[in-house]
Amino acid sequence: MDELKEKALKYHSMGGVPGKVSVVPTKPCQTADELSLAYTPGVAKPVLEIEANPEDAYKYTSKGNLVAVISNGTAILGLGDRGPLASKPVMEGKGVLFKRFADIDVFDIELDVKDPKKIIEMVKAMEPTFGGVNLEDIKGPECFEIEQALIEQCDIPIFHDDQHGTAIISTAGLLNATEIVGKRLSDIKVVVNGAGAAGISCAKMFVAAGVDPSHIVMLDSKGVIYKGRTAGMTKEKREFAIDTDMRTLEEAIRDADVFMGLSVADCVTPEMLNSMAKDPIVFAMSNPNPEIPYEVAVATRSDVIMATGRSDYPNQINNVLGFPFIFRGALDVRASSISEGMKMAAAKALAALAKEPVPEVVRKAYGGKDFTFGRNYIVPKPFDPRVIEWEAVAVAKAACEEGIALHPITDWEGYQKSLAERMAHYWE
Repeated sequence: MDELKEKALKYHSMGGVPGKVSVVPTKPCQTADELSLAYTPGVAKPVLEIEANPEDAYKYTSKGNLVAVISNGTAILGLGDRGPLASKPVMEGKGVLFKRFADIDVFDIELDVKDPKKIIEMVKAMEPTFGGVNLEDIKGPECFEIEQALIEQCDIPIFHDDQHGTAIISTAGLLNATEIVGKRLSDIKVVVNGAGAAGISCAKMFVAAGVDPSHIVMLDSKGVIYKGRTAGMTKEKREFAIDTDMRTLEEAIRDADVFMGLSVADCVTPEMLNSMAKDPIVFAMSNPNPEIPYEVAVATRSDVIMATGRSDYPNQINNVLGFPFIFRGALDVRASSISEGMKMAAAKALAALAKEPVPEVVRKAYGGKDFTFGRNYIVPKPFDPRVIEWEAVAVAKAACEEGIALHPITDWEGYQKSLAERMAHYWE
């Protein structure tokens, strides 16, 4: 048994309690009187209050701080379709991250269903339970249909993290990387290798940030997505089809300023990297092995800004920098959805925080290593306690400005302070 497997399996089973999450009551139930309040007959009183005024569910139940993490296991991490039961460790893991980084409670729900319409129907039926829904590890193109239908049908935030989480953190990194090398977003050529949920969402968000859509070359397993191509095309891919004679990654990457990899390991050669423009920005996100190994990339080009999905290299594009704090801000103002403006606010907040001096608590979390804004530090670290204060506030503000917050905040300084206080014991 390899070392990682042994450590991971021991972690998930240690202490005689299988798994990573549990349900803990928030009210005392030690006496007969408390029992009568927790359940019958006392529980009838909030039932009647909620029936009369549904908003009171947020006053008398955990709905407002409870997120559903829902998957059918058809696209688990980089492992593909392993089924809903096998996805449970990942969904429990998301619950751990929601709680650890944003103090949000989670029920993980694994659905033994592949039909998008049935998934939509089932999640919609569960809407009364939750304050928000995080869709996870559902393969494309079904994930697009499921998310869009639920956004239209539900009055709570719906967020497919595989799409938007990667896009938000990557956009933050792109904003800073282009600033460091002195390139304008409107001028750069971007190659997106991988046209799944994350690739499509990254391309869309790059355009929203200022990249010219005609400067984006997208590829899937069949090569360049060009106008007139019919093989393997979807509605989402057609949005990025361009007029070009390029057909291969080798052709597409030539003179590119940015390579965004959401595909497979080792598909980029040193020769391809050398053909890119000056100061190339390479986000090689394939896990656990990136599209080009980090050591190979930095040895090939001394001017490269390199990011991966791995924690053992600089510039980790880690979704945990996004979803906990985005939901925190959305839940706290009772946002009815998570808008494009809220996502961009999150990306810009992360980009701005990376420019701030790093406190000692962050250095301690990473073995005493120091971090300074530059080529090897373009996004904040997950174990930076300031992330929630910057990102959740930015998301909540965007929701209020867009008029989709049912409980707008006016005292932003007080809200930021409350977030720091709420999370303080996690950093002790």
